[in-house]
Amino acid sequence: MAVVTGDSEPADFPHDPLLPWLLSIKKALEEWKSGNSISVEDLDKLLSACIATFKHNAKYHNDTRFLKIWFLYLEGREDFDDVYREMEENKICLDHSLRYEWYALFLEAKGKWQDAHKVYQIGISRKAEPLDRLKGAQTLFFDRMSERIRAFSPHEICSGDSIQFGKSSINPWSSSTMKDILKKMNPQITKYDGYHSSNKAYSGKVPISSLKNSSRNKIIEIGGKKYLIKGCAGQGGFAQVFKAYVDSNPDDVVALKIQKPAFPWEFHMYRQLDKRISGHHRSSFGFAHRMHLYSDCSILICDYLPQGTLQDVINSYVVMGKSMEEVLCMYYTIEMCYMLEALHGVGIIHGDFKPDNLLIRYAREELTEEGFADRSGPWNDQGLCLVDWGRGIDLLLFPENTEFIGDCRTSGFRCIEMQEKKPWTFQVDTYGLCVVVHMMLHNSYMEVEKKASFDGGYIYLPRSSFKRYWNVDLWKDLFTKLLNVSPGSDNKILLRDLRNSFQDYIYSTPQLLKKLKELLAKQRASLCTA
Repeated sequence: MAVVTGDSEPADFPHDPLLPWLLSIKKALEEWKSGNSISVEDLDKLLSACIATFKHNAKYHNDTRFLKIWFLYLEGREDFDDVYREMEENKICLDHSLRYEWYALFLEAKGKWQDAHKVYQIGISRKAEPLDRLKGAQTLFFDRMSERIRAFSPHEICSGDSIQFGKSSINPWSSSTMKDILKKMNPQITKYDGYHSSNKAYSGKVPISSLKNSSRNKIIEIGGKKYLIKGCAGQGGFAQVFKAYVDSNPDDVVALKIQKPAFPWEFHMYRQLDKRISGHHRSSFGFAHRMHLYSDCSILICDYLPQGTLQDVINSYVVMGKSMEEVLCMYYTIEMCYMLEALHGVGIIHGDFKPDNLLIRYAREELTEEGFADRSGPWNDQGLCLVDWGRGIDLLLFPENTEFIGDCRTSGFRCIEMQEKKPWTFQVDTYGLCVVVHMMLHNSYMEVEKKASFDGGYIYLPRSSFKRYWNVDLWKDLFTKLLNVSPGSDNKILLRDLRNSFQDYIYSTPQLLKKLKELLAKQRASLCTA
C-alpha cells in the first residue's frame, strides 16, 4: 500500500472527524490480513460508510488520506470505473498527482493499458501537482509498455541480438539476459533441494486463475499437500502472494507466491542465499522451502511472517500525522546497512529494495541492553527480513567488474545512475536504502537535487532539509556518501562504517537504547497481528 505523502495540510486532529474512521479502517485491515473474523464484505461496508459520510464535505476533497480510502474501496469492486466516476463527480483530489498515478497503476495491473494512458494524460492536462512526479510516472509507464511489446515480439527473440556476457554493460532484467541465464543455469536449478518441475499446466481441482485478492478458505493441492488459502498477503505486476495453512493446520503457516508466467529465478536466489550467507545473518533474507514449476505458472512456498512490513510501520505514523522517532529510524537504518553489507559482500544485489519488501521480525524474548552492539541474543531475532528476490542479481554469473544498464522502473526508487542513463552496480540497492530512510524521516519519497561542492564539482543530496533537533551530521553523512559513491570504492566497507556510526551513537547513550526498546515494544503491541 502506498505511503501517504505530505501533500495535504496537517490535520487539526482534535477537530478532525475523519481520524476515528481512519483508525477503525486500519484496525479492520489488520484483522482482515490476519484472517480474523472480519470479512471482505464488512470491510467494504466500512469503507463505503466512510466515503458516504465525507464525500460532500469540502474540507476533505483535497485530503490524500480520504483519497486513500476511496482507492481501498475501489480496489475491491467489480464496478471500479463507477467508483472512480463518483470520485470525479465529487472532485476528490483533482489537483493531486497521486490520484492519477494510483488509478493508472491499478488499470495497468488489470491489463487496461489504453485506459491507464488516458488517466496519465488527464492528470497532466490538469497540471496535477507535483507535475514532475506524474510525468515521471508516465515515462516509466511508457517504458513498461515498450518492454512488454518487445517481450512478445518474435523478431526480438529470434534476431540473435541477445546480450552476450562478455560485454561490460548488461541489462540484468531484460528478457534476453534472463533467457540466457536461465538456459545456462537450468541444470543447476533442477538439482536444488525442493525444486519440482512439470511440463504440464497446473491441474488442481481449484484453478489457480480462480484465486483473487478476496479468496478465502479455498484449498489448492501442490506436490501432494493441501493448502488452505486464508487471504492475499500481497500482489505485484505478475505475482500474487497468499497466506495459507498447510493441510489446514493453523500452526503451520506458509506464503504461496503464484507467478504467471512461470519464473524459477527467485528460487535460485534463495538457494544462493542459503549457500553464501552465514547463519548469523541468514534470517534477515527469508526462506524458500519449495518451488513447483508448471507450464503455465510457478508456485514458490516460503516462510510467512505475519508482523507486516516496514511500509506498514511508516504508514502507522503517517495516518496519525506524526513522524517516526529518530532513534527508531536509526535502528532500521542500521538493520538495512547490515543487510546490504552482507549481501554485497557475497556478490548479490537485491534490485528491488523498498519498504514493501522489508518484513518486520520480532524477538521471541524480551530485549535487553546486552547484545545490541553485536546483534546477539534476542537482538538477532529482532529486525527486518528482505523478501521478493525476483529482481535479484547474482554477480558470480557475470564477468568481474561488470556494470549494469537498465531501469528498475519502480517510481521513486530509480537510482541517480538510472535517471541519468549511466551504468550502475550496488547503487540500485543503496539508493533504495536512502529512499526508505527518507520515508521514515519525512513521511515522503525522496527527491534529489544536484548541488555545487567545495572542490568545484557537484554532489547529490535530498531536497528536503534536516530538522535542527536531529543528529544532522549522521544523516547528512549517510546521504552524502551513499548518493555520491566514488567509482572503485569498497561498498561493503562504506556500509559498515555508516552502520557503526549510528550504532555507536545509540550504544553510547543509554537513554536512547532504553527508548528504542520501548518504541519497539509499543510498535509490536499496536501493529503485530499474529
